[in-house]
Order: sequence, then C-alpha cells, then structure tokens
Amino acid sequence: MYGDAATIRKILTELGDTWAIVGLSSNQRRAAYGVADVLQRFGKRIVPVHPKAETVHGEKGYPSLEAIPFEVDVVDVFVNSDLAGPVADEAAAIGAKAVWYQLGVIDEAAYERTRAAGLDMVMDRCPAIEIPRLNS
Repeated sequence: MYGDAATIRKILTELGDTWAIVGLSSNQRRAAYGVADVLQRFGKRIVPVHPKAETVHGEKGYPSLEAIPFEVDVVDVFVNSDLAGPVADEAAAIGAKAVWYQLGVIDEAAYERTRAAGLDMVMDRCPAIEIPRLNS
C-alpha cells in the first residue's frame, strides 16, 4: 500500500491546509469538484489547478502548479496515471510537502521519486473518504 494510516493522518492534520487540486474545474459531475467541497468543509484551502484556471468553490484557479504565487502544502492529483508522474515532480519542484494521488491514480516510479525527494505521498486513496475517519 502506498500511504499507511500514519502518513494519511500526517498529511491531513500536520502538513498544512493549502491543497492544490490538479484537475479541478467547475464541472460539478467530476469527482474533484466534490472532493474539493469536502476538503473545504474540513478547513482546507483549495487551489484549483486546471488549464482553464477557473474559479471553483470561490477559490481562484491557476493553469499550473508553477503559476500559484504562494506556498502549497499538499498537491492532490486528479489526472490519469500516465500523466501523474510529472505532476508529482512539479510538486517537489514548487516545495510542496506532500502529494496525494486520488483513487485509481498509481505511478510507482513517481512514488519512489517523490519519497526520495523528501515528500510524503499517498496513492490510490481519497482524502474526502479519509478525513472524516480521523475523528472516529
């Protein structure tokens, strides 16, 4: 498993509350839209990252991680597995503390690179499922 309970808890409670969500758009039918809403309800600041740079849930969007003009704590990735590796590399390059690959997003080589760069990482999990479990 890529991200044990201790790593999940650390990312959700200790590493900071600014979450860049790569693949988040205003499309309400996409999973990223609902997950971003849950993260906001649990006190996280969400930052939409999508080529359209749309405002989502009241937060200004950016076309890329590099375009975000402030620190990002966690990069939550909603892209296909074959596109996810470069996103993890960009997360390390901008100084993020962790990368979270959503359900179904798996790239073992990116996981190894990200961990070697000193970032915490979770793959194939959903923070909207995990965060309510913290208090149970």
